[in-house]
Amino acid sequence: MRFERLESIAASVVQSTLASLPSVIRDEAAACSIELAEMAVVFETEADLDPDLLGLFEGNTRGDPLPAAPDEMPRIRLFLDNLWDDCEGDLKTYREEVRITLLHELGHYLGLDEDGVAALGLA
Repeated sequence: MRFERLESIAASVVQSTLASLPSVIRDEAAACSIELAEMAVVFETEADLDPDLLGLFEGNTRGDPLPAAPDEMPRIRLFLDNLWDDCEGDLKTYREEVRITLLHELGHYLGLDEDGVAALGLA
């Protein structure tokens, strides 16, 4: 599937997922940038990333002090081509994996480690 179509579907899932969150979490999430990325493109300039990543939280968590530099601003990147490949081209599974990956990375932004995220069923 073309990236533009994956991006459109993922944007819809992100929007509906954020809208479904309790308002206090939704308000916190508003401070974190969410990027829909293509690993095949990102990997050309960031070869230190695991090429199989589905999502990535970067920057300061919600509990950290205010960022001193722009690269410390919180952001979540969802790697749509990897998510699509991981779902073996199944659209229903893709939508669910975008949702789960977003919530997983949002958990990291909110200060949860891998165990905390897993305890919520988002591993």
